[in-house]
Amino acid sequence: MDTIGGKWAVVVLAHLKEGPLRYGELRRLMPDITEKMLTQRLRELESDGLIEREVHSQVPPVVTYRMIDDELRPVLQALYAWGERRAARDGVKIEPATRR
Repeated sequence: MDTIGGKWAVVVLAHLKEGPLRYGELRRLMPDITEKMLTQRLRELESDGLIEREVHSQVPPVVTYRMIDDELRPVLQALYAWGERRAARDGVKIEPATRR
């Protein structure tokens, strides 16, 4: 839990579980997170070996993030399923994030 228990960490990982994303794409998918918090979480997740930051050599430079720990996918899916059940029980509507 120390690794993925930080605020926003699971949300970042859930988005990256679907495939590589650029920083700006993550920001659009998570409008309530501050830039400072997103940057901090990305650095922590990279440091913990859960995601990879890749700099593509082009002009302007493009940086993408991707999840590299495949063993985490079923854990995230289980958390998502649990959240869906709780939301249904409590009458909370979950809006899917739209990817660009």
